Amino acid sequence: MVLEKTIKSLPDSCGVYLMKDRDGKVIYIGKAISLKKRVGSYFKKNQISSKQDALIKQVKDIDYIPTASEIEALLLEADLIKRFKPKYNISLRDDKTFPFIKITQEKFPAISICRPKNKDNALCFGPYTDSQAIRELIKRIRKIFPFRSCPKMPKKACLNFHIGLCPAPCIGKINKKDYAQNVRSISLILKGKRESLFRILQEEIRIESDKRNFEEAAKLRDQMLALGSIYLGGYVNNFLEEAKQLAQILGLKKLPFRIEAFDVSNISGKEAVGSLVSFWRGSPDKNNYRRFRIKESQGQIDDYKMLAEITRRRYARLKNEGLVFPDLILIDGGKGQVSVVKNELDRLHLDLPLIGIAKSEEKIFSFNKRNPIKLPLNNPALRLVMRIRDEAHRFAISYHHLLRRKKTFEEK
Repeated sequence: MVLEKTIKSLPDSCGVYLMKDRDGKVIYIGKAISLKKRVGSYFKKNQISSKQDALIKQVKDIDYIPTASEIEALLLEADLIKRFKPKYNISLRDDKTFPFIKITQEKFPAISICRPKNKDNALCFGPYTDSQAIRELIKRIRKIFPFRSCPKMPKKACLNFHIGLCPAPCIGKINKKDYAQNVRSISLILKGKRESLFRILQEEIRIESDKRNFEEAAKLRDQMLALGSIYLGGYVNNFLEEAKQLAQILGLKKLPFRIEAFDVSNISGKEAVGSLVSFWRGSPDKNNYRRFRIKESQGQIDDYKMLAEITRRRYARLKNEGLVFPDLILIDGGKGQVSVVKNELDRLHLDLPLIGIAKSEEKIFSFNKRNPIKLPLNNPALRLVMRIRDEAHRFAISYHHLLRRKKTFEEK
């Protein structure tokens, strides 16, 4: 019954699912275009093999991580399999040899798909369970960050140079530093470190713009936009439009790629909880969701104190651990809630963009504007803010209900 409810709650969208045994150990990891349909198929007796049946008998819980595209799910799946080494990812291969991506250790490294994993000193990523998808990914990456794929460095440029897929280090068309930057970017993509890569590109754009190297800045901008299309598919243009408008309305210095939103939930001060949801380029980043049990004002009906507590705990930790701060903080509330959180940030000596949104009229309250901002309901920037606010509220309510169910069970 528990698994049935879990499967029904899965979204009909891309992502990676993690099957766990009774001890909470990850025993299988897979990717899906539709999490609900793919995971549900495992529990239809006429659609699974005997090996899959052995797996299903061990599954006691299922977790998932949503992604914005199938490509992102593919990369995340490979990274998680490498990290957790699930038992059944090995036993269900049926002697298949999945492909790897290899980067050679040379002055101008060659990048290629290999099968099986080579024994040389090359840097290898994978294995990838979908060979067609990984080949398509490499084609798309190569159009953004060209690289050589030849086994040996030739003495003259080949066709790939003339069609823009190779920068031709063989004839000196690119220096070692610029080529290394391309390889670095590709490595970050394959490691699943998209946020790090976007931040590096943003900083490089700023540096080139300050130097008035506008042609180079435009090239980097085009790379970032093309890279976004890989991760977000058709959603990239929608998000960029929303982010641009929001940045302009709020007077932000840069686009809010990372937005963190807070909400609190309680009934008569009981089982008070706080939630933090994190959105990256307009999509939920479940890995960075956080839940907070209220410690300082438990039993009190005081949303202001609760917000102050959870935001202080969050950003004091990020500051102490030297972690990356969000581009924008979003609070479910109006001027009062924004002021309370701003005071906590000031005490931590943090200057972070901060807004609140009031449910009644969907007005935006900015930390640096005297009057609230009223936007049409069809405004792209407002739609982005409302979408994130609603997810924070849903996440807080779900945690609150979970604690209440646990308490009821314990009392019985």
